[in-house]
Amino acid sequence: MPVTRRAFSCRSLALAAFLPLGLAACAQSEASVSPFSEPERADISALGKDPRLLVMTTRRSTGNATPYFNTDRGPLTFAEAQLSPPGRGIAGRVSSAVSGDWAVLGISHETTADATRALSDAVNGRDVLLYIHGFNESFETAARSAGQLSHSLEFQGRTVLFTWPSGGKLFDYAYDRESALWSRDGFVQSLQALVANPTVGRIHIVAHSMGTFLTLEGLRELRDSREIYARIGSVVLASPDVDIDAFEQTVKKIGPLAQRMTVIIDPGDRALAVSARIAGGVARAGAADRSRLEALGVRVADTSGRGWSMLRHDLFLSNSEVTQVVRRAMDRGGA
Repeated sequence: MPVTRRAFSCRSLALAAFLPLGLAACAQSEASVSPFSEPERADISALGKDPRLLVMTTRRSTGNATPYFNTDRGPLTFAEAQLSPPGRGIAGRVSSAVSGDWAVLGISHETTADATRALSDAVNGRDVLLYIHGFNESFETAARSAGQLSHSLEFQGRTVLFTWPSGGKLFDYAYDRESALWSRDGFVQSLQALVANPTVGRIHIVAHSMGTFLTLEGLRELRDSREIYARIGSVVLASPDVDIDAFEQTVKKIGPLAQRMTVIIDPGDRALAVSARIAGGVARAGAADRSRLEALGVRVADTSGRGWSMLRHDLFLSNSEVTQVVRRAMDRGGA
């Protein structure tokens, strides 16, 4: 009996459940912290000195109570998340390795009435790091990743998390993909709001996994907005979970912006291997042939053989060498 695409997808998802550690680990950083490593200084980043993460979200709010924003789709909302930086010293570092490093303490200044204006006002006079998370993420895991990335990059501007309503479960792949696409308008409005403030400097975009799908869809929609493209410093797509054929088509549409784009790939990415099976065997851009991507005019960083990671899907967070790939992209984009 022939295997239908639906049955094929279900079997692929079932297979994913039996990968070492499971794909549920995709949402969690695979970084391990040595209790004997030097503690990071609290002042190496703006977020370390003032741990307020700006948030734009299409998730539904739960008020100032965990999980703060849930898996349901809601109106575009601006908020500030108060974060707790990593612990200092040996005891703190060990605790951070268990707790996920950064933690969300609470939410303030939440508004849906004029979310884009609130965002524009909050980033006044600063460069921006805009982080878009991937598949199987809760609001809190996404916020922790944004904090970790900003601090590791020693970023001195304002960090903004754009978080969309991921189902936060292994078998919610289809829901996540549709939610990411549904959130495109909110992402576009957020970029437009940042550019509407003439004092805002360079906008650096870092997107991970399925978040790259949302990012590319938004950038494609804005391809005629020259003022927005001009303000974007760099676009880093880490482990993009995007059909390689669709990726090629979209990058060709966004024209000169491709020259400011860096794609972090790893042919051994096990999470993307499962995504490819779900997609009917079509390769994902994050595990594609390097030469095929470079032909599009983008920079490519192949992380094969770098660091240790079970899934090899979030090395931009867990491996310092790969994090520096992001740093160099931002330095080029800020020139």
